[in-house]
Amino acid sequence: MQETTPPDHRTRTRLVVPSRSDLLLRNFTEVIGGPLGRRTAAGVVSPGVFTVERVLVLLTVLAALLAVLVKGYCRSNGWESPTQFYATCYSDFPELFRNRGLGDGAFPFVTAGSYFEYPVIMGFIAGATALLVPGGGVSDSRVLAYFDINATLIAAAWIVTVLATARTAGRRQWDAAMVAVAPGIVLAGFINWDMWAVGLLALGMYFFSRNKLLLAGLFIGLGTATKLYPLLILGAVLLLALRTGKIRAFLVTAGAAAATWLAVNLPAATQDPAGWKYFYQFTQSRPAGYSSPWFGYNLVAGRLGWKPLGAEAINALALNAFLAACVLIAVLALASPRRPRFAQLVFLIVAAFILTNKVYSPQFVIWLVPLLALARPKWRDFLVWQAVEGLHWAAVWMYLGQVTSGGPTQHNIDMPYYVLAVLAHMVATGYLMVRVAWDIWDPHYDVVRRYEVDDPHGGPFNRAPDWLRLDIRRPARSVLPWRKPRVEA
Repeated sequence: MQETTPPDHRTRTRLVVPSRSDLLLRNFTEVIGGPLGRRTAAGVVSPGVFTVERVLVLLTVLAALLAVLVKGYCRSNGWESPTQFYATCYSDFPELFRNRGLGDGAFPFVTAGSYFEYPVIMGFIAGATALLVPGGGVSDSRVLAYFDINATLIAAAWIVTVLATARTAGRRQWDAAMVAVAPGIVLAGFINWDMWAVGLLALGMYFFSRNKLLLAGLFIGLGTATKLYPLLILGAVLLLALRTGKIRAFLVTAGAAAATWLAVNLPAATQDPAGWKYFYQFTQSRPAGYSSPWFGYNLVAGRLGWKPLGAEAINALALNAFLAACVLIAVLALASPRRPRFAQLVFLIVAAFILTNKVYSPQFVIWLVPLLALARPKWRDFLVWQAVEGLHWAAVWMYLGQVTSGGPTQHNIDMPYYVLAVLAHMVATGYLMVRVAWDIWDPHYDVVRRYEVDDPHGGPFNRAPDWLRLDIRRPARSVLPWRKPRVEA
């Protein structure tokens, strides 16, 4: 029998160890013996059973169980207002199961006369999981079963998101631990089906990082058919395509995403035109949603006697503010001394959308967690941001408890404190955007680009030289910093 030679350990990829590379985590490890030793080689020496991905899955399962415990009061006592807000265990699943006909057999975008204020795939998920609930009607036991089924599937989507993020991160697989244990996901992951869209986008970014553009476009299109925000990733692809001249990468990815979105939406639009249009009509006509800056302004305006903003004015202001932010991001992407990383631009665009949108639901925080883990994996900033988001998460439920109960102010959170919590969330998110933008402008602060790394998430843009750069002072130069220019004698 022919003998096989084991692979040379020197060809294996060394992993970045958080206890070595992150000062905050390094200090936390003192109680268990300090950071990983210098003579070890993570990624080269086999860890045995506890590989990075298996540890990440274990952490995600534990976090998911904790997320279920957060909903414990409502699982035991039912989802009723205002107690579901005071107990901070609100979820959209029971509400939609009872009030959108799901418990009575209605299937969104299939059953005529069934209106559902979410995109097509989210409607299919809501309808399909309702069919899995045994029995009939909207009894408390069926409501609980509906929540549990969806929570289980969301936990699976959470695991997929963590693994996709870890593989996208390359040698920084441990950065996906941010996604596995994120307090924001623990608190808000089981509010709605957003984790499905997050997982699909994570898969799209993974395939893009592997230069599999058709598969990347497929999952981006599926994510957009679940929740519209994954479409924003194409803005980052376009900017990098312009910077590098690789226009084909944008055309292939965008074309595959558009074809996938149409393949999902056209049958639904044909089967139930009125139900399909309802989501877009509802989005356009709805007033300012909870926790958006526009909702905060209207609350303050109502207290001070000012004129509130109507839906039409908010639509225009939100759109113009988002477009202005996109223009600034585009200038940064095309004028920075070195080409930005793909994940950095995606994070900036999605964060800008969140800050300017006409609604900010508590679960929207989970959109940014995987993106931040790839864009700026610094645990101190991550934990501070998550703490602020946790404060907002508590404030919005206390405010809704007061609204639904009609109780006196002295026994509830008053409006100004809720508005301050919204403002704190906006400031924290804006701070992260500034830090990411600073990393783009001065890559010496970018921890991902250490050790001659360019853009491990960039797929076709990784190590690509500049083709277009907005700098009239000097011509565009290569973005490969490890190629030192030759000094003339």
